[in-house]
Amino acid sequence: MFSNIYQGRKVLVTGHTGFKGSWLSAWLLELGAEVAGYSIDLPSEPCNFEALKLKNRMLHVEGDVRDPRSLQQTLDDFKPEIVFHLAAQALVRKSYEDPVLTFETNALGSLYMLQAIRECASISAGVFITSDKCYHNSEWLWGYRETDPLGGADPYSASKACAEIIASAYMKSFFTSEDLFVATARAGNVIGGGDWAADRIIPDCARAWSRGESLPIRNPKATRPWQHVLEPLGGYLHLGAHLFNESESARNQAFNFGPHSGVIQPVEELIEEFCRYWKEPKWDVVPPDPNQKESNLLKLNCDKALTLLGWEATLDFESSIRFTGEWYQAYYEQGPEAAAELSLKQIEEYVARARRANLSWTQ
Repeated sequence: MFSNIYQGRKVLVTGHTGFKGSWLSAWLLELGAEVAGYSIDLPSEPCNFEALKLKNRMLHVEGDVRDPRSLQQTLDDFKPEIVFHLAAQALVRKSYEDPVLTFETNALGSLYMLQAIRECASISAGVFITSDKCYHNSEWLWGYRETDPLGGADPYSASKACAEIIASAYMKSFFTSEDLFVATARAGNVIGGGDWAADRIIPDCARAWSRGESLPIRNPKATRPWQHVLEPLGGYLHLGAHLFNESESARNQAFNFGPHSGVIQPVEELIEEFCRYWKEPKWDVVPPDPNQKESNLLKLNCDKALTLLGWEATLDFESSIRFTGEWYQAYYEQGPEAAAELSLKQIEEYVARARRANLSWTQ
């Protein structure tokens, strides 16, 4: 896969203890990479990083992306060849509670990482992950393109737009003639096993239903692109491989990684599908907080990733929910070891499906 780029390569993942970061680290290890992670803490209890027993399989560095000296020292010591920057404050509602932390982590953290990789001679490729919420959301029906205006009405969205602007400035100012290829990646509303973050619909369902409790739902009609975590991660890995191969078509670009249109469903449809994997699921609709606005519709146009990278999504809505539901079933009924084993099987199944679809990254 990925032209065998990651076999034997030294790869650094920031935010490796998080939901997406832990899945990415596990996939990189399966690809034969030597992986190091840089993260401030374990973000939840339980934590997918612990469930997958990644601490015993990779270099685990505790550090804050808001600390440029620590970040630079980690890069200088490990000497990675490829970097995936995922470390972030990733929750919209928490961004209202602590906007300063959100901007410092998401905007300044990206700035410090860009400067650190600029000063680390071993790095050839860097993928900076932001969010689909970096776009100025006009609540229109068609997908946002990479050329559409950036913005954000809440601190989280605005901080991700800031990160994109900072990355663009560095790419245009410093990464045009050096042997360093960098790009940004935008995805959102990722689901999958091992997510226990607060104020996310699937983790909230899993927590409540595993205890036999009813789940309060704020906005059942809100529509989201519910892509499984392996979808954007495959895109990030494919993008990283293009950058490492010095692909000018990928360099200094922003890319959307989103699902097919059939995966874009309202919250209530997601919950009803997820209910199939629980014995007695219960949920109630409650009024949303009027002071914390959330978008009702947001989707991405991924034509650029298809045209320049040959990437497109693989899973339909039902398969995405099945992957997710079976993972939580395994975790709560059989334990973390069963869930960890299932994670690797799901990566294998995902790759097999992509190969049947003749997607270019499977070569």
